[in-house]
Amino acid sequence: MPPTALLHRPPPPPPCLVASNTWLNLLSLKCPSAFLPYSAEFVSGIALKSNGFRCFSHPPLSKPTVDMDVEKTESAKLKQKIEALGVKFESCTPGQFDLLYCPKCKGGQSIQRTLSFHISQSWSYAIWRCFDLQCGWAGQVFADNNKENPHVSWENLRLEPLDDKLLGYFAERMISKETLQRNNVMQVVGGKKIIAFPYRRNGQHVGCKYRTLDKKFWQGRNTEKMLYGIDDIVDADEIIIVEGEIDKLSIEEAGYCNCVSVPDGAPQTVSVNKIPSKEKDTAFQYLWNCIDYFKKASRIILATDGDAPGQALAEELARRLGKERCWRVHLPRKDESSSFKDANEVLKSLGADALRAAIDKAELY
Repeated sequence: MPPTALLHRPPPPPPCLVASNTWLNLLSLKCPSAFLPYSAEFVSGIALKSNGFRCFSHPPLSKPTVDMDVEKTESAKLKQKIEALGVKFESCTPGQFDLLYCPKCKGGQSIQRTLSFHISQSWSYAIWRCFDLQCGWAGQVFADNNKENPHVSWENLRLEPLDDKLLGYFAERMISKETLQRNNVMQVVGGKKIIAFPYRRNGQHVGCKYRTLDKKFWQGRNTEKMLYGIDDIVDADEIIIVEGEIDKLSIEEAGYCNCVSVPDGAPQTVSVNKIPSKEKDTAFQYLWNCIDYFKKASRIILATDGDAPGQALAEELARRLGKERCWRVHLPRKDESSSFKDANEVLKSLGADALRAAIDKAELY
């Protein structure tokens, strides 16, 4: 397809139509996008007609697709901010998702369009993600900084149910399909094995964390930090905190749904300084953003990992939540010299009963 063809795109064909040209392969293989609303958008040089969709052999070139009218305050502000990012967005169509060259990784080693970029129809905000695994640049920017962040819609996340391989991956870790479905664990569309853990609050999708099978993690930047599974502790008197999303699912397999996970793992050591103010406590911003959920809790069970960083995380959480209401889980011994690392390792090796027993035997901090 000639470069000018990217400037104007016909409506997407119905889902029943399947295309196989080079650009569609690039979209599906190179951009398993959590932002792209569809992966098959157009067919170069092929006329398609089905259910009333018109045929296009060549896109029209006379009508511009992007209204860059600087007299519109919203679009002028947003344009300036996007330009500051270094994104070449002139070919973008507001309200749609476009595949661009990432200004951070320059297209990666293969020099491909890996940046999924979206400008809202109203020019009020833009969101993006680079799907080069060595880059992962992502974020959002708003024309008006005082406007509330939009919810991340399920459609824009562009996810699909876990395939057999990923279901098998979780089955090996003793995580059932029912638990995965309850927590809306999905995978990114596009063929690559990328697990998606949607973050929800009040039933609304507010973010998503991604994980590959070789344990590479990333999240959208400039999104509100919060605990994973926050809707499961609304009005809870007892709350369990773990160190990762899979550990939260493991605790659920042991019979406890009143569990949340931190989003960013654990610190290497305990800070020797006093706790900073909420505004400056950036490493634990996710906790302060969810602190109201802990007001009714009389018992907080810290089931973080058993290694040194996990112990440091438990200490930092207890300092902020109040040690007088915190309880510490001690994971079972693996052998004479070591204990199991985390909740999922206990679940895999010893079963749900052993994990439940460890939680029930938590000691006052």
